[in-house]
Amino acid sequence: MATQHLDPTDPAAGPSPELSTSLEQGGTPLADALAGYLRARATEFLRALRTQRETGGAAHGVEESADAALALRRSARRISGTLHTFRPLLDADWSEALRPELAWLSSTLAREHAYAARLERLVKALNRLSGASAFPTQSTAPRASDNAAKGNLTVGAAKAGALLDRRLTLARTRAHSAALDALGSARFHAVADSVAVLASEVPLTPAAATADLCPLAEAAYERLRDAVTSLPLITAGHPYNAEALIHGLSPDPAPHPQDAPWHQVRLLLRLHRYALEVLYGEDVPVDVRLLTSGQALNRHRDASEAAAAAASAARTPRIAPATAYALGVLHADQRHEVEAARFVFQQSWQKEAVSTS
Repeated sequence: MATQHLDPTDPAAGPSPELSTSLEQGGTPLADALAGYLRARATEFLRALRTQRETGGAAHGVEESADAALALRRSARRISGTLHTFRPLLDADWSEALRPELAWLSSTLAREHAYAARLERLVKALNRLSGASAFPTQSTAPRASDNAAKGNLTVGAAKAGALLDRRLTLARTRAHSAALDALGSARFHAVADSVAVLASEVPLTPAAATADLCPLAEAAYERLRDAVTSLPLITAGHPYNAEALIHGLSPDPAPHPQDAPWHQVRLLLRLHRYALEVLYGEDVPVDVRLLTSGQALNRHRDASEAAAAAASAARTPRIAPATAYALGVLHADQRHEVEAARFVFQQSWQKEAVSTS
């Protein structure tokens, strides 16, 4: 049975509304739904693997190979997330052994695309900030001081862009090689063998036959809601967080301390969506509130990682002051994007859930 795959970046899909309301209309989902979902995702994984093997070495199959890698990641994430949410109903040794391996595979395959998207994002931002492309909302003439600042930025923007291109292209090339190595490794073949078994037989516990899936899905939603409650939504209710920007401009190369809780909420929202896919199958209703929240969290992640890349490039030894200045402005711009994404999330999450079938 085909399942509706909900992705926060897909405008035609979205997570469901609160479980307590919509599950009353659909009866009690049992372990058969869980087994069917896992078999379907395993079948998708094997189909994508076959496509990747057929097109991975062909010059004309670059796009097909990229699509296959994306499909591998999607199915691996869904299997891993489902094993996590419904682990009391699955053989513990088997699921605890497979879940981290699927997470390893998904993260390994994701890096190449992430570096390419990060470079594109940063180059576009540099062009916008330096005046290489028009500001979409600018309606008044700039002040003389603004022209001077933009002139200083333009001097270093080209070299900053070239530096970012070298660094991120190299990282992308290494990620591509790492993905190819992973797909040819004994570790991956062991994962593929386990998924192949899963496509025909799901190792449920004896008690799972008559178990209701709803409490475990509800627990996933509660974890999401608790994580959102711990976020500084009062601060996020303002489109600008000066404290975050000041800390982000410090020379400390460690990840920004304010970002981790937001990344965790994004992961928990993903697990909530996957649990709903298990419960509803093809009939997952669409919740506009959670769809918008997911898009905001994706934007938050992308801007956070882009800001970190700009800051890392600015620490390159012996770069010109103008280049460092451009990278600093770029970093600040992406931290502003982080705050804007938090603001959108805060506005979206606090709205009353509105769903459509």
